[in-house]
Amino acid sequence: MTRWFEDIIIDEVFPLGSHTFDADEIVRFATLYDPQYFHLDAEAAKHSHFGGLVASGWHTVSVGHRLMVDTLFAEEERLRAMGLEPGVSGPSPGVNSMDFKVPVRPGDTVSYELVVTDKRASNSIPGWGLLFNKLTALNQHGELVYRADLVGFSKLRDYKMPLKLKIMLALSKLPIVGPLLKRRA
Repeated sequence: MTRWFEDIIIDEVFPLGSHTFDADEIVRFATLYDPQYFHLDAEAAKHSHFGGLVASGWHTVSVGHRLMVDTLFAEEERLRAMGLEPGVSGPSPGVNSMDFKVPVRPGDTVSYELVVTDKRASNSIPGWGLLFNKLTALNQHGELVYRADLVGFSKLRDYKMPLKLKIMLALSKLPIVGPLLKRRA
Protein backbone atom coordinates (compact mmCIF):
# COMPACT_ATOMS: atom_id res chain seq x y z
CA MET A 1 0.00 0.00 0.00
CA THR A 2 1.18 3.50 -0.65
CA ARG A 3 -0.01 4.53 2.76
CA TRP A 4 1.88 4.50 6.00
CA PHE A 5 1.43 1.28 7.96
CA GLU A 6 -0.41 3.20 10.69
CA ASP A 7 -2.96 4.52 8.15
CA ILE A 8 -3.91 1.15 6.66
CA ILE A 9 -7.48 0.19 7.54
CA ILE A 10 -8.24 -3.52 7.88
CA ASP A 11 -10.95 -4.76 5.47
CA GLU A 12 -10.88 -1.61 3.32
CA VAL A 13 -11.61 -2.59 -0.29
CA PHE A 14 -9.36 -1.26 -3.06
CA PRO A 15 -10.93 -1.73 -6.53
CA LEU A 16 -8.03 -2.25 -8.93
CA GLY A 17 -9.90 -2.02 -12.21
CA SER A 18 -10.90 -4.38 -14.99
CA HIS A 19 -9.35 -5.89 -18.08
CA THR A 20 -10.92 -7.58 -21.10
CA PHE A 21 -8.92 -10.53 -22.40
CA ASP A 22 -8.95 -11.13 -26.15
CA ALA A 23 -7.76 -14.16 -28.11
CA ASP A 24 -4.76 -12.42 -29.71
CA GLU A 25 -3.49 -11.21 -26.34
CA ILE A 26 -4.00 -14.66 -24.77
CA VAL A 27 -1.98 -16.29 -27.56
CA ARG A 28 0.74 -13.57 -27.43
CA PHE A 29 1.22 -14.00 -23.67
CA ALA A 30 1.20 -17.80 -23.95
CA THR A 31 3.70 -17.78 -26.81
CA LEU A 32 6.15 -15.84 -24.64
CA TYR A 33 5.53 -17.31 -21.19
CA ASP A 34 3.24 -20.36 -21.06
CA PRO A 35 3.21 -22.16 -24.42
CA GLN A 36 0.69 -24.87 -23.70
CA TYR A 37 -1.68 -25.80 -26.52
CA PHE A 38 -4.88 -24.73 -24.70
CA HIS A 39 -3.42 -21.18 -24.47
CA LEU A 40 -2.07 -21.14 -28.04
CA ASP A 41 -4.41 -22.88 -30.44
CA ALA A 42 -8.19 -22.35 -30.31
CA GLU A 43 -8.88 -25.37 -32.52
CA ALA A 44 -6.70 -27.77 -30.52
CA ALA A 45 -8.01 -26.29 -27.24
CA LYS A 46 -11.56 -27.38 -28.21
CA HIS A 47 -10.45 -30.93 -27.43
CA SER A 48 -8.93 -30.05 -24.04
CA HIS A 49 -10.81 -30.32 -20.76
CA PHE A 50 -11.33 -26.52 -21.05
CA GLY A 51 -13.32 -26.93 -24.25
CA GLY A 52 -11.65 -23.96 -25.91
CA LEU A 53 -8.91 -21.33 -25.72
CA VAL A 54 -8.20 -20.05 -22.20
CA ALA A 55 -5.79 -17.51 -20.75
CA SER A 56 -2.81 -18.72 -18.80
CA GLY A 57 -3.25 -18.36 -15.05
CA TRP A 58 0.01 -16.40 -15.08
CA HIS A 59 -1.53 -14.02 -17.62
CA THR A 60 -4.48 -13.48 -15.25
CA VAL A 61 -2.05 -12.89 -12.36
CA SER A 62 0.16 -10.50 -14.38
CA VAL A 63 -2.78 -8.34 -15.44
CA GLY A 64 -3.96 -8.15 -11.81
CA HIS A 65 -0.48 -7.27 -10.60
CA ARG A 66 -0.20 -4.49 -13.18
CA LEU A 67 -3.57 -3.07 -12.13
CA MET A 68 -2.47 -3.25 -8.47
CA VAL A 69 0.76 -1.34 -9.16
CA ASP A 70 -1.14 1.27 -11.21
CA THR A 71 -3.59 1.69 -8.30
CA LEU A 72 -0.70 2.15 -5.85
CA PHE A 73 0.78 4.90 -8.04
CA ALA A 74 -2.64 6.58 -8.36
CA GLU A 75 -3.07 6.46 -4.57
CA GLU A 76 0.34 8.08 -4.16
CA GLU A 77 -0.66 10.88 -6.56
CA ARG A 78 -4.03 11.31 -4.81
CA LEU A 79 -2.36 11.69 -1.41
CA ARG A 80 0.19 14.20 -2.76
CA ALA A 81 -2.63 16.22 -4.38
CA MET A 82 -4.24 16.45 -0.93
CA GLY A 83 -0.96 17.79 0.48
CA LEU A 84 -0.17 14.53 2.28
CA GLU A 85 3.05 12.56 2.21
CA PRO A 86 2.39 9.04 0.88
CA GLY A 87 3.70 6.05 2.75
CA VAL A 88 6.36 3.72 1.48
CA SER A 89 5.42 0.26 0.27
CA GLY A 90 8.05 -2.41 0.16
CA PRO A 91 8.54 -5.74 -1.55
CA SER A 92 6.48 -8.83 -1.01
CA PRO A 93 7.99 -11.63 1.05
CA GLY A 94 5.63 -14.07 -0.64
CA VAL A 95 2.28 -15.44 -1.65
CA ASN A 96 0.59 -17.69 0.90
CA SER A 97 -1.96 -19.19 -1.48
CA MET A 98 -3.16 -18.82 -5.05
CA ASP A 99 -6.18 -20.43 -6.69
CA PHE A 100 -7.49 -20.42 -10.24
CA LYS A 101 -11.20 -21.21 -9.98
CA VAL A 102 -12.75 -20.59 -13.41
CA PRO A 103 -10.88 -20.31 -16.74
CA VAL A 104 -10.56 -16.89 -18.36
CA ARG A 105 -11.73 -17.05 -21.97
CA PRO A 106 -11.46 -14.63 -24.90
CA GLY A 107 -13.95 -11.80 -24.37
CA ASP A 108 -14.04 -12.15 -20.57
CA THR A 109 -13.79 -8.93 -18.60
CA VAL A 110 -12.11 -9.58 -15.27
CA SER A 111 -12.41 -7.12 -12.37
CA TYR A 112 -9.81 -7.19 -9.61
CA GLU A 113 -9.87 -5.94 -6.02
CA LEU A 114 -7.50 -5.97 -3.07
CA VAL A 115 -8.43 -6.09 0.62
CA VAL A 116 -5.96 -5.79 3.50
CA THR A 117 -7.20 -8.51 5.85
CA ASP A 118 -4.63 -8.09 8.65
CA LYS A 119 -1.41 -6.31 9.56
CA ARG A 120 1.36 -6.50 12.13
CA ALA A 121 4.77 -5.00 12.77
CA SER A 122 7.61 -7.00 11.23
CA ASN A 123 9.55 -9.18 13.67
CA SER A 124 12.68 -9.15 11.53
CA ILE A 125 12.85 -5.75 9.81
CA PRO A 126 12.68 -2.79 12.20
CA GLY A 127 10.53 0.11 10.98
CA TRP A 128 8.38 -2.00 8.69
CA GLY A 129 5.04 -3.73 9.00
CA LEU A 130 3.52 -6.67 7.18
CA LEU A 131 0.21 -6.40 5.35
CA PHE A 132 -1.83 -9.52 4.69
CA ASN A 133 -3.91 -9.03 1.56
CA LYS A 134 -6.59 -10.89 -0.34
CA LEU A 135 -6.68 -10.28 -4.08
CA THR A 136 -9.74 -11.48 -5.96
CA ALA A 137 -10.69 -11.42 -9.63
CA LEU A 138 -14.25 -11.90 -10.92
CA ASN A 139 -15.40 -12.28 -14.50
CA GLN A 140 -18.38 -10.41 -16.00
CA HIS A 141 -20.70 -13.17 -14.71
CA GLY A 142 -19.57 -12.61 -11.12
CA GLU A 143 -17.63 -15.88 -11.09
CA LEU A 144 -14.40 -16.00 -9.09
CA VAL A 145 -11.62 -16.71 -11.59
CA TYR A 146 -8.60 -16.09 -9.34
CA ARG A 147 -7.79 -15.40 -5.72
CA ALA A 148 -4.54 -15.02 -3.82
CA ASP A 149 -3.38 -14.34 -0.29
CA LEU A 150 -0.46 -11.95 -0.59
CA VAL A 151 1.92 -10.47 1.95
CA GLY A 152 3.59 -7.09 1.49
CA PHE A 153 5.73 -4.69 3.49
CA SER A 154 4.68 -1.17 4.46
CA LYS A 155 6.92 1.33 6.22
CA LEU A 156 5.96 2.60 9.66
CA ARG A 157 5.71 6.40 9.74
CA ASP A 158 6.26 6.79 13.47
CA TYR A 159 9.04 4.25 13.96
CA LYS A 160 11.84 5.26 16.31
CA MET A 161 14.83 2.92 16.30
CA PRO A 162 15.68 1.75 19.84
CA LEU A 163 19.03 2.99 21.18
CA LYS A 164 20.37 -0.57 21.51
CA LEU A 165 19.71 -1.22 17.83
CA LYS A 166 21.29 2.11 16.82
CA ILE A 167 24.44 1.20 18.77
CA MET A 168 24.62 -2.28 17.24
CA LEU A 169 24.18 -0.83 13.75
CA ALA A 170 26.94 1.73 14.35
CA LEU A 171 29.27 -0.93 15.78
CA SER A 172 28.66 -3.24 12.84
CA LYS A 173 30.16 -0.60 10.54
CA LEU A 174 33.49 -0.44 12.42
CA PRO A 175 36.37 -2.28 10.66
CA ILE A 176 37.29 -4.56 13.57
CA VAL A 177 33.97 -4.94 15.39
CA GLY A 178 31.78 -5.35 12.28
CA PRO A 179 33.28 -8.68 11.11
CA LEU A 180 33.15 -10.03 14.67
CA LEU A 181 29.45 -9.21 14.95
CA LYS A 182 28.73 -10.81 11.58
CA ARG A 183 30.46 -14.05 12.63
CA ARG A 184 28.38 -14.09 15.81
CA ALA A 185 25.10 -13.75 13.90
